[in-house]
Amino acid sequence: MSLSFLQRVPQPLLRPFIPLTAVLIALLFGVALVAATGASVSEALGAFAEGAWGSPYAIAASINRSLVFALVGIGFVLAERARLINVGGEGQIAVGGIAATAVSLYGGVADLPMGLAFILPLLAAALAGGLWGGLPGVLKVKAGTNEVISTLMLSFIGIWLLYWCVQSSALLRQPMSNSGTLPESLEIPSSTMLPFFFGDPSMPLHVGLPAVLVIGPLVALVLGRTLFGMHLRSVGLNQQAAHRAGMPIARTLILAMFIAGALGGLAGGFMLQGEQYSLKAGFSSGFGFDGLVVGLLARGSIAGVFAGALLFGFLRSGGIYMEMVAQVPSALVLVVQGVIILTLAAVTLINRRGEAV
Repeated sequence: MSLSFLQRVPQPLLRPFIPLTAVLIALLFGVALVAATGASVSEALGAFAEGAWGSPYAIAASINRSLVFALVGIGFVLAERARLINVGGEGQIAVGGIAATAVSLYGGVADLPMGLAFILPLLAAALAGGLWGGLPGVLKVKAGTNEVISTLMLSFIGIWLLYWCVQSSALLRQPMSNSGTLPESLEIPSSTMLPFFFGDPSMPLHVGLPAVLVIGPLVALVLGRTLFGMHLRSVGLNQQAAHRAGMPIARTLILAMFIAGALGGLAGGFMLQGEQYSLKAGFSSGFGFDGLVVGLLARGSIAGVFAGALLFGFLRSGGIYMEMVAQVPSALVLVVQGVIILTLAAVTLINRRGEAV
């Protein structure tokens, strides 16, 4: 009965409820896990709310994290239009952070006027991420390498490259004044930090917000209204037919992966210049994998990316504060995200079986 009911529901009406159902089930499961740990559910939820949106500072921090997820998610959606799966956001964030740090500290940009001091490190981050993302595209075109494997392996390489940079004084590690000097870079100059959107340190929402609000609709426009967007869709649907129609298959695939990687690298620049201000081991903090989930949740929609990014940004902030105040492990947020993915897969499978009946 349920399958035949799903079959009769128009797909455009059903589609938005699939991720909403996944999120609702995951949140209820998360509450049940909090109760199972023996912690006070009311105290944990109160701490979560305080950390996620309980103050202007918390709201700004949550939105800043959402911007990173949004950039990775937008890149995922763009690549997925050509049936490419970019799971390398973590590595792209890492190399973007490395590039932004290097240019901010040693690129001679600190005294440049008109915002170039923070814009050029961001461009370097985007270029580094684009090259890191474009390489799997080249490997796929030239050697037939599966991009899921290559982007995942490059993520691990990027993470270890970051560790090397912050551990080696010949690279980006700060000068060691004593044995207690932490393995991290120097703090970047203040002129290379992203300006606050409201100019108020008590609400540190940075200027990455308007940038992402432009990038998202721009990518949606490219996907829906341009020749490149048509090439992406055609290549994704049928490469043979696209080739016979004279479309540039190799260039389209490589460019799609380059742009997706560039957005991931830009996210790394946002993290460094807008929040952390120095490169540390563990810099990317799983943001790339969270951005991947945001892209999956979006189901090809840029608006869906924004909604999923906000959800995950507030989840991340609330989870951190919940661990600090209520002693509930912040890893609970990862469990909730995993349940979202499993529920999405299950609901989608049921829907497909309904179509087959």
